[in-house]
Amino acid sequence: MKILVTGAAGQLGTDLVKEINRRGHTCVGTGIEKDMSTEGRYAQLDITDRNAVFELIEAEKPDVVIHCAAWTAVDDAEDDKNKDTVYAVNVTGTGNIAEACSKTGAVMMYISTDYVFGGEGIEPWKPDDKCFDPLGYYGLTKLEGEKEVEKALERFFIIRISWVFGKNGKNFVQTMLDLGKKLPEIRVINDQIGSPTYTPDLSVLLVDMAESDKYGFYHATNEGEYISWYDLAREIFKMAGYDTVVIPVTTAEYGVSKAKRPLNSRMERSKLSDNGFKRLPDWKDALKRYLEETDV
Repeated sequence: MKILVTGAAGQLGTDLVKEINRRGHTCVGTGIEKDMSTEGRYAQLDITDRNAVFELIEAEKPDVVIHCAAWTAVDDAEDDKNKDTVYAVNVTGTGNIAEACSKTGAVMMYISTDYVFGGEGIEPWKPDDKCFDPLGYYGLTKLEGEKEVEKALERFFIIRISWVFGKNGKNFVQTMLDLGKKLPEIRVINDQIGSPTYTPDLSVLLVDMAESDKYGFYHATNEGEYISWYDLAREIFKMAGYDTVVIPVTTAEYGVSKAKRPLNSRMERSKLSDNGFKRLPDWKDALKRYLEETDV
């Protein structure tokens, strides 16, 4: 099987390329950089360039395209000066990929987010829920990206994730470790509830999906109890052996950010096992493995 990965040098893309190669599939990684050190083949690609997208996908003829590339700087997405670019990447770029997949017969896998929901209540969002109400421009464009995939294709996967962390990018876990080395105490939000997603674990699931025909919408975060950022920070310092004191604060007390964050990022994951997929390990197990491979 040949799998093309956009955003191959990103936090998720790096681990995904490794997993694809480990399974013995042919992998083509793409990104906007001219030369990137990724495992296997790499091709420069600007997903906002429709002609370039069609040319590459028609030339490579992948069986599956896993679309990881996205604008993910949530606060920066709120700046008017960035909105055209955010839309071009998250909506137009996704539409280009989807239409090229439709033309070549490739299956598309689109990585989406909990930010497509409004974040109200306490009930976990179900994969096939349509009660969308994104709070900011990032979530809005990711939702519009989902619509581009649905419009262009019959065979697709849309996988929503949250609170992503991995060794190859900026993330909350590494931020806490960096701050914990310098500060005796840290204020962390305790009223935003959800689940972390560890990129090596997610990569295993995504390749499992690519090898299947169980198309549709899924939520994929690590298992375990739903937690707050405060809970996660405390567990990070406990496992890392730091004495850093974590002070719980509400979102309102923490201060206003450019982008409003969802309070409820709980996502229902049972559809994975219902369709024969192995669900991700417990988030504490994932955090332990991350810390074992990180200089703490």
